[in-house]
Amino acid sequence: MKLYTYFRSSAAYRVRIALALKGLAYESLPVNLIKGGQDEAEFRAINPQGRVPALDVDGNVLTQSPAILEYLEECYPDPPLLPAEPLARARVRAACAVIACDIHPLNNIGALRYLKRRMGQDQASIDAWCTTWIRIGFSALEDLLQPGPFAFGSHPTLADVYLVPQVYNARRLNLSLDEYPNIAAVDATCSTLSTFVAARPDNQIDAV
Repeated sequence: MKLYTYFRSSAAYRVRIALALKGLAYESLPVNLIKGGQDEAEFRAINPQGRVPALDVDGNVLTQSPAILEYLEECYPDPPLLPAEPLARARVRAACAVIACDIHPLNNIGALRYLKRRMGQDQASIDAWCTTWIRIGFSALEDLLQPGPFAFGSHPTLADVYLVPQVYNARRLNLSLDEYPNIAAVDATCSTLSTFVAARPDNQIDAV
């Protein structure tokens, strides 16, 4: 497998965690989003959307982290990252969607560049925009999670895979987790696992 990634991309971070949890080896191929690597013709031929992550599986390129994570779960079910019981699976997927659908798109590099370049917003305003949507999402997640000690029980699920990168982004923006003790506790638990540590942005080959 080949993973087109960027060390600070939370979507790529999710996939790195899942690959590590499932014990899957891959080649890391960094795409520098700050220097415009996503817009180069070579990468656009791989992913026409020009985003990371993209996962090359024997010449078949998968895009969009939710689709990639579901693929990994279906093809490599051990260890499972979704509960067996349908209602429990739906709850985990709902927690993932709070991040993937409600927080992340509004904090993504494309949206933030639009705010800066087209809307004339300064960095302080952009940071306030980001933390606003993180707070709204985290307030919901704080009540949705069922720590025990992971997001939904005694083993990591896709909810943890989504949550940890979003917590990393929150900390980069100096957003305190004091109001979110459940989220902070889950993140602390995940930080004790080598699989989550290996996927951290500062442990990637393109980290700067």
